[in-house]
Amino acid sequence: MDRIKLNLALQGGGAHGAFTWGVLDRLLEEPWFEIEAVSGTSAGAMNALMLAEGWRKNGAAGARQQLALFWEELMQPVNLSHGALGDAMSWLWQSISTHLSPYDLNPFDINPLKDLLIETVDFQAVREASPFKLYIAATSIENGKLKLFREHELQVDHLLASACLPRLHQAVEIDGRYYWDGGFAGNPVLYPLLMDGQNLDLLMILLQPMERTSLPTTSQAIADRVAELGFQTAFMREMRAVILMQQRLKRRPWLVGRLNRRLRRLRFHMIGPDETLASLHRSSKYNTSRTFLYELRDRGRDQASRFISMHGNKVGKRTSCVLQRYFL
Repeated sequence: MDRIKLNLALQGGGAHGAFTWGVLDRLLEEPWFEIEAVSGTSAGAMNALMLAEGWRKNGAAGARQQLALFWEELMQPVNLSHGALGDAMSWLWQSISTHLSPYDLNPFDINPLKDLLIETVDFQAVREASPFKLYIAATSIENGKLKLFREHELQVDHLLASACLPRLHQAVEIDGRYYWDGGFAGNPVLYPLLMDGQNLDLLMILLQPMERTSLPTTSQAIADRVAELGFQTAFMREMRAVILMQQRLKRRPWLVGRLNRRLRRLRFHMIGPDETLASLHRSSKYNTSRTFLYELRDRGRDQASRFISMHGNKVGKRTSCVLQRYFL
């Protein structure tokens, strides 16, 4: 199989991002797999950065090593967040955070993720020699607009902004403006990959299921679904707009401008969560136990293997997922 450059859109989801680690780890084993650009939100932004840093060092093998380094450093040495105790602590924290802000609970804004990023990534080298385009998403608190940080400007604060959950961390200030998690404005963000590139294949790696069949009836289930929808609606609207545009352009073949031709020919692929990941409670996004993260990685690898087996021959040729089912 010839080498194929893909654009990647990586969804955020806290610790569930270890699933994306597994997907990428498996894809990076494929000799045909190359990357043109990556958009990432929150945990997806972390995975995007690790891809670029590792690939900069030693190609696909370096990217696998860098992803493993990040997630293994993130793991708790003891399974403090696993089991009944971890669930109780997560529920307690969520309860407290509804009454007290991070400015009360964490006045010095201590964030271990900042030290981990500084230790594992040479930001200057990424700015000067990123192997592919990066689009790191954050949300402006001032106006709710999406802000994309590019590879040539990346600093640690840009990554912290992309993953800044307002109930856990103080807003991140960058150039006099304040930002929260990119998921509020796009999770993942698609338009720069669609508009600004040469290659036509876009692979979306998702952590949330596209559909929920059960009706939430308890207060907690309703709150969980509301939170999930809050991080998914922008993506759903963006995909719907793209599909409708494609349909319109296919009915108007005489529109032959560069962007029209590109939009008409775009090919979409999707790797989503398996049933186990889709069924996990929202509190598990804070579970960084070693056992849990390795389990998610392995599930991601399995889903990627299924994708390669079922749809690998379509990459570079045609869309491999039925988009209308989910977005229209």
